[in-house]
Amino acid sequence: MMPPFPLVHIADAILLIIAAEALFLTHRATRGGPALARFLPNLISGAFLVLALRLALGGAHWLTLLACLAGSFAAHLYDLWRMHR
Repeated sequence: MMPPFPLVHIADAILLIIAAEALFLTHRATRGGPALARFLPNLISGAFLVLALRLALGGAHWLTLLACLAGSFAAHLYDLWRMHR
């Protein structure tokens, strides 16, 4: 039995929300708000994780999932390195 609302669309909606958040933070950064570089690695990491979820729900090849997870891990490591230097 199919769910009433395919889960792939939920992941798509979350990716749109992340993109909207990035646009909002870019707008605030140009108006004297916090620098976008402070939030960007975290947004990229989360976007890669949600993209991996979306691809897994869609039945993508495992190498594609591995690439998304590796991208998320790299962004997360960069964020940790930047915070602790």
